[in-house]
Amino acid sequence: MPLLGSHMSIAGGYYKAVEEAHTAGCDVVQLFTKNNSQWRAKPISEAEAVQFAAALADRGITHPISHASYLINLASPAAELQEKSIEALGVELQRADQLGIPYVIVHPGARLAASEEDGLALVAASIDEIHRRCPKVRAHITLELTAGQGSCLGCSLQHLAAIVKQVKRPEAVEICVDTCHAFAAGYDLRDRKVHLAFWREFDELLGLDRLKAMHLNDSKRELGSRVDRHEHIGRGQLGAEAFRHLLKDQRFSRVPMYLETAKGIHEGESWDVINLRTLRELIK
Repeated sequence: MPLLGSHMSIAGGYYKAVEEAHTAGCDVVQLFTKNNSQWRAKPISEAEAVQFAAALADRGITHPISHASYLINLASPAAELQEKSIEALGVELQRADQLGIPYVIVHPGARLAASEEDGLALVAASIDEIHRRCPKVRAHITLELTAGQGSCLGCSLQHLAAIVKQVKRPEAVEICVDTCHAFAAGYDLRDRKVHLAFWREFDELLGLDRLKAMHLNDSKRELGSRVDRHEHIGRGQLGAEAFRHLLKDQRFSRVPMYLETAKGIHEGESWDVINLRTLRELIK
């Protein structure tokens, strides 16, 4: 069975995300390690890290992963924002290390007034600078495929491959694929032939061993919209069949997959519970 989970809140402590994941029936969990809407972060205490690790072990939750702040823009041609982004992602990696989290997911960023080529080069240069400043960090930067909204980079496998090709330590850069983003970027994963072609291209350009996580989200918007709006599984434009293709593909049986769908209660049940059940039924 694929490893399925969801993004969970750290309100009340990091261990709380693990407890919520267990309650929802998750195998794996994603979390922020700090307030996502702020640059600064309160230091993580040793006690918090120990409590988080104990919760993972006690609840049998594996593959914890963190998502970096959306404020980070590694592609920014504005020197001040690029510097803040480099510093912030370095801190995110260090915090992940403290919590024993091996991968930190981040969007490549928006190029703004820069050209596409220059924007991609800026992302690679930013990653190199982070690695230079944090030589002992163990957590790996994990670039996420994006929807391509506005001037955002990373909306194609070619974009991601261009960044990886330019960095000095490509072995320390991984990839996360988001199904909603891929669909919004123009990859019609509803079609099995497109599904197979997408992953063939991924393997050729990046290598499947670089895929460390997937985000499972349906899409509120249509194919190629370039708009990132998540919907519950099977209730959006992407539909259930795309997830069936993915879940039944044995190449991804050990790749952790995380929901990023809206929280809440529907007909007396948590949406996480409903979405996880929907995914597991598709496997059957």
